[in-house]
Amino acid sequence: MSFRKNFIVPVFIPHMGCPHLCAFCNQRNISGISAAPAPEEVSEYLSATLSRERPEAVIAFYGGTFTAIPRLEQGKYLSAASEFITKGLASGIRLSTRPDEMDAEQAQFLKKYNVKTVELGVQSMDDSVLEKSGRGHTAADAVRAAKAVKDAGVELGIQLMTGLPGDSSEKFLNTVHEGVKLSPDFVRIYPALVVEGSELAEMWRRGDYAPLSLLEAVELCAQAVETFEAADIRVVRLGLQPGEELEKSLLAGPYHPAFGHLVRSKIALNNMLRALENYEGEAAEIVVNPRELSIYKGIRNANVRELEKSTGRKIKISAGDAAFGAFKIRP
Repeated sequence: MSFRKNFIVPVFIPHMGCPHLCAFCNQRNISGISAAPAPEEVSEYLSATLSRERPEAVIAFYGGTFTAIPRLEQGKYLSAASEFITKGLASGIRLSTRPDEMDAEQAQFLKKYNVKTVELGVQSMDDSVLEKSGRGHTAADAVRAAKAVKDAGVELGIQLMTGLPGDSSEKFLNTVHEGVKLSPDFVRIYPALVVEGSELAEMWRRGDYAPLSLLEAVELCAQAVETFEAADIRVVRLGLQPGEELEKSLLAGPYHPAFGHLVRSKIALNNMLRALENYEGEAAEIVVNPRELSIYKGIRNANVRELEKSTGRKIKISAGDAAFGAFKIRP
């Protein structure tokens, strides 16, 4: 079996260390993992998974609030993972945590154990949204935490959510602009979903919460991606990873198994519409890189139909000699 660059070896620790149960969260339903493993079990799992040299492998602790775990326990988990880095079986460790559980001392502690990447669950940069979502931290905490991670020389990722309780288009897009100011190396963006067992599910049942529509979520995330990428910040994930456990527990919200594809297609559509504004021909062939043909066409040729409807022209989208991320228009 061959592995891709940056092959991720996931270790799930659902809710471990979490001082708050956020309104949108039920990690057990999302991950399908009901209990966190002991450090000894992590060693056994990694031994079975990393059976040969894979210098591209990264051990990732997912779920929970890693840095809210007692420092002694953190050390046990990190030692279990670091052993495989010392043996040349992995290249580093990545983990996620809350902004209010990260400071300069904690960042330096993580760096000693070969932690290469820290993802901060920022979610929103609006304090009212954070409060209504039960986050228990503020936007100022995110600013301080991001600086601590960057100052330690550790790669910084941030996670943002749109459609949280009390959120709006304006608030989310302001969160995006404030997120750019944190200077992360990459970002993940998720639309809020209503899953069974979460406080959001009860709010939804009472009529106190209405999730975004799929169209609204796609449009907002498309604007967010364009903003981050214009600032040279990578967007590495859009939407939750599809899975049987998630789909079984999903009650409402803008879920689509190809959510990222929908967002990228929306961006491509916007770019093509702008390019066609000054085009005078009655028909147009849009030539794209072969690897991006499905993105530009959209799911079931949705972009082709929208372009023809919006411009009144006959449109063809085909693969050709265009550079990746660009396209050409021919009569």
